[in-house]
Amino acid sequence: MNIPFLELASTYLELKAEIDVAVCGVLTKGWYVLGEEVTSFEAEFARYLDAKHCIGVASGLDALILALMASDIGQGSEVIVPSNTYFATALAVSRVGAQVVFVEPDPQTHNLDPTRLEAAITERTAAVIPVHLYGLPADMDPINALARKYGFRVIEDSAQAHGSIYKGRHTGILGDIGAFSFYPGKCLGAFGDAGAVVTNDDDVAEKVRILRNYGSQAKYFNEYKGLNSRLDELQAAILRVKLRHLDEWNLRRKSLARQLHSYLCEISGIALPLEPPGLQSCWHLYIIRTAERDRVQEALKRRGIGTMIHYPLPPYRQKAYAELRLTRGSFPIADQLAEEVLSLPMGPHLVEVDWIPVLRDTILETLGTLARSDRKQKHSVASNSPF
Repeated sequence: MNIPFLELASTYLELKAEIDVAVCGVLTKGWYVLGEEVTSFEAEFARYLDAKHCIGVASGLDALILALMASDIGQGSEVIVPSNTYFATALAVSRVGAQVVFVEPDPQTHNLDPTRLEAAITERTAAVIPVHLYGLPADMDPINALARKYGFRVIEDSAQAHGSIYKGRHTGILGDIGAFSFYPGKCLGAFGDAGAVVTNDDDVAEKVRILRNYGSQAKYFNEYKGLNSRLDELQAAILRVKLRHLDEWNLRRKSLARQLHSYLCEISGIALPLEPPGLQSCWHLYIIRTAERDRVQEALKRRGIGTMIHYPLPPYRQKAYAELRLTRGSFPIADQLAEEVLSLPMGPHLVEVDWIPVLRDTILETLGTLARSDRKQKHSVASNSPF
């Protein structure tokens, strides 16, 4: 059996005819930067999200940086981010010179816990960046309520949430600004790095458009110290094609998630992902938790089933943030997730599901063998986690 965790060739092969036409169209026109394809994708993605503005940029990291820059957030400001997220969420804050403030996640959803947010707010708090991790929307209503109460920005990290729904609305437009990544492995992925900023704020949109282009509206005249961060025409053309198939592909992901749940739901010793009422995940990732994560991962590898760990080391414990002098245990929920989370194969092209029974049996055998070999040492997510 050979089930890779991520296989991208099929995303091209299914849409080959459409993508080839789109790419050839760009090559024939000979206009590769800030042309018709970018303008059209921006309009189409904004319409898909029901957003007023979409500005294509070079990456998801740049989308976060530009959102912060357009909000005039920098030196002397604090920005709250989840302690459990990809490094880029925190990195964007550091790149604009602001101070990162970590807040623990809800241990059930793995997203930023709104009940812990208020305690982290200070007079220097300029923004919070909730992350819609794995495709599951963060609980935005209480986050937005606190932002209104204390007067700071809400910048959504929607890098993993293309098509996710929170109480009837798409993620990315629930706060002041949304930042998207179109990295190839995302639900809406380009064939290279790409990103976008979305907003309903006219002033923010105008500033992001200027900032992404060296801080310039007119060539050789610069209003800001901006970036060179422009979505290129080839990626925009590809994204336009793939956007037309996003909802269908997300339905396939949801179907696969249901099948995984049906096979795994009665296994003792693992916790499965949640989809609370009113929230619709795009199922960018399918995450399980087990205290025996490393042994389960190795057993699945032997059976030819690929997995990944999202993420093995929380941002606050990365060497890059050594200056914060935060020691292991400062954020125990993030630490525990880093030790227990395992991402299973997920994608719109895993149509053959004969591997799922093998997955289930391998997990059962691994956990069962461990239980028999050392019953006194046996432990599970249910007995060891804070939830």
